[in-house]
Amino acid sequence: DVLGPGMYELETKNLPVLSTLQGWKHGFESPFKAEVYFVSTRRFSDLKWGTKNPIMLRDPEFGPVRIRAFGSYEIRVAEPGKFIKEVVGTEGVFTTEEVVDRLRNIIIPRFTDLIGESKIPILDMAANYNELSSYIEEHVGGEFNDMYGLHVTKMLVENISLPPAVEEALDKRTSMGVIG
Repeated sequence: DVLGPGMYELETKNLPVLSTLQGWKHGFESPFKAEVYFVSTRRFSDLKWGTKNPIMLRDPEFGPVRIRAFGSYEIRVAEPGKFIKEVVGTEGVFTTEEVVDRLRNIIIPRFTDLIGESKIPILDMAANYNELSSYIEEHVGGEFNDMYGLHVTKMLVENISLPPAVEEALDKRTSMGVIG
């Protein structure tokens, strides 16, 4: 059962001597065990996501390029029952880092797919961070909720960067344009 926030008193109607005698089939231990899990429903903020490897992309102006991206997001547990069943299982303790690792494995493929399908030129990506963030939040948020009972409260794309060699070439091209 899922109990909402508050104080609860858990009690048993077992009689100690009778329960012990009835438990002889189970090694003199009660076969009825109860476990209580506490799930924090506060917002977990400043969680990070990022590409481990560069994403290959076909840019209309530069041709094939590799980009890296990273950002942050916030979540909270919306459905504690689903979260316990799908994520925690029978583990006694489950940390935020363990959840973040699972979620990152969902975010990166969705982001990669979005960038590939968007056809946004590299030079125009900085102008579209908000749109990219909203799109990822919408699509990944529904998936997080359906799979794990988590609600995404915020999803941000903080940076999309090119490899250093491409950045140098772009800087040279820009400086040549300024010189004329």
